[in-house]
Amino acid sequence: MKKLIAAAVATSVSAIAFADISITGSLKTNYTHKDYQSTQVADSDAFSHEGNLSIKGKSGDTSVVMNFGNIDGSGTGNAVTNSVTAEDVYLTTKIGDVNVKMGTYDNGDLALRASSRAPRFSASTEMGGFTLSYLNGNGGDASSDAKQNDEVGISTSLGGVNVSYTAKDGGETIKASTSVGGVNVSYVGLPSDTADKDMDLIELSTTMNGVGIKLGTATAETAATITGDSWLGDYEASSVEHTMLAGQDVTGVELSTSVAGNKLTFRNINVDGYKTAGYDWDMNKVIVTRPLASGATLEVTYKDINDDASILTDVEVLDIELAVKF
Repeated sequence: MKKLIAAAVATSVSAIAFADISITGSLKTNYTHKDYQSTQVADSDAFSHEGNLSIKGKSGDTSVVMNFGNIDGSGTGNAVTNSVTAEDVYLTTKIGDVNVKMGTYDNGDLALRASSRAPRFSASTEMGGFTLSYLNGNGGDASSDAKQNDEVGISTSLGGVNVSYTAKDGGETIKASTSVGGVNVSYVGLPSDTADKDMDLIELSTTMNGVGIKLGTATAETAATITGDSWLGDYEASSVEHTMLAGQDVTGVELSTSVAGNKLTFRNINVDGYKTAGYDWDMNKVIVTRPLASGATLEVTYKDINDDASILTDVEVLDIELAVKF
């Protein structure tokens, strides 16, 4: 009997040891102080937190991913609201030489357009130095409605330049990137089938004497609105930085370096009003990041926002964040 029990326990432990399951996550807590220039807007102090959890299981070439987010809360000391949302649930696998991904997942951040989550199916394969891809269910990417969209894409590398082209309902996506003389150059274009709704993005980055330098410009035609989230700014619908108008362009510069174990980053962002005087907007941002011996990371961010449209939105923001990943 003892031998039988020992064998059963050994089998159970072995199954657990060889189960290919990983759990990762993160949590950050923030204190944010806002000091408005106008006396008509009350200054504010707030504490908040946000957590994320990811569970990944793998069997051969097939993986299942479940990402849980929106684990957050906010309050003034007497009221806190918490929630948990299953954000991404999808699997990836191979069928012959074809890579397949299906489920509900985010299409990723882009400086020009907001990200979106939707049920999707995608497939890709390599053929003669080219990557061919197909995607169905990309709701909301090509237009503001939630219709289902099909995408067909092709990508390759030509003479050291990575290029890709995607045709989809309502428009196209064109990407190109390369490095010239130590300078990284990238381009993203979103031509639209709708008149005056094209957008594009050009970015340059390099390092000189230990200082990282990044330049970027995002432009939109008169009927297009930039709604992306990147180092150039967070302009998604829930953004607390700035709500963009149709036709407004964004330009930015970033300088970053390390001093005594601290990463220092400075950004200057400018948004112009294309047709109406007084709608320009600019932001200076300083970020100091330091890893702590405890395993957490401390990040202090200062933002100074000036809006020509209204003194009510001129504000200085101090954010102190303590974050950990596991």
